[in-house]
Amino acid sequence: MSEMPDLESNADRIVASLHNVDEKVNALREQRINDPDDLCDKIFKAAAPALAGLVFGKLFELAWHKSVGHKAVLPDGTTDKRKELALNLVFGVVSAGFGALVSQLFDHGSQALVNRRHSRQAREIH
Repeated sequence: MSEMPDLESNADRIVASLHNVDEKVNALREQRINDPDDLCDKIFKAAAPALAGLVFGKLFELAWHKSVGHKAVLPDGTTDKRKELALNLVFGVVSAGFGALVSQLFDHGSQALVNRRHSRQAREIH
């Protein structure tokens, strides 16, 4: 005959796992409540680096096409395919690096502005 499952130990395990979930939910709630950033801070910290990366990326693209973009065109009006490919590869690498650098700098800058605003508010309260 098969043995009956131990219902008490199953119930204890279920209750213990529910307590673990409850503790995690409470920890996340405390983290959210104690987070000094409000919605505007969060939006600013996300939007500023993205917008700066977009704007400076477009400016870099315009400068590239004005200065280097026409170098693959031969005097007869045709393009040197190998030179064009090489320039496109260089543009992709340099553009990605420049965009990452600008986004990173603006990410640090926006975080610093939010931190300065929080410290100023804390000084006004005390």
